[in-house]
Amino acid sequence: MRLILASASPRRAALLTAAGFQFETRPVEVDERPLAGERPTDYVLRIARAKARAAVRPDPEEAVLAADTAVVIDDLILGKPTDEADAVRMLSLLSGREHQVLTGVVIHKGAREASAVEVSLVQFLHLSRREIASYVASGEPWDKAGAYAVQGLASRFVSRVTGSCSNVVGLPVARVYRLLEELSGSPASWPPAAVEDRRSD
Repeated sequence: MRLILASASPRRAALLTAAGFQFETRPVEVDERPLAGERPTDYVLRIARAKARAAVRPDPEEAVLAADTAVVIDDLILGKPTDEADAVRMLSLLSGREHQVLTGVVIHKGAREASAVEVSLVQFLHLSRREIASYVASGEPWDKAGAYAVQGLASRFVSRVTGSCSNVVGLPVARVYRLLEELSGSPASWPPAAVEDRRSD
């Protein structure tokens, strides 16, 4: 079987690569606007499913992986900021508080589908207006759910992560591994790619 990542995200590709997976990328575009009254868990699963289905081809040897991540606070879904003011708004909401990071994961193989929603909790330090403005000016918030990158400059703002750290970056790798096991029927069917043993003698 071949693993296809239905995403252009360099962060998701880097997470899979670091975990030793061999895969191909097949970016797709879908409408990521939430529906009126849609629950966050339903939202991330719906978007992930739409991405997976958009990338599926009639090839029984392919397993297509798609994911969608959202930051949620006060039941509000924070997607990617549209401009500087939107990024400031999101970071102001997160300042000094704990929020959820949800990632919907969907894997298609033939007529079968495996899916899950991973939830992590992230605690932010209190941020001053100056800190928020400086961070937004760095350009890092663009194309990031919730207007921050936990693996980048925003790591200085995060005091605690409960749950999967890779989920906060954009892909819960352990969950992906288990879903692939579920579809393949055997852990041995999805081993990481061979990694050179770099231990010193």
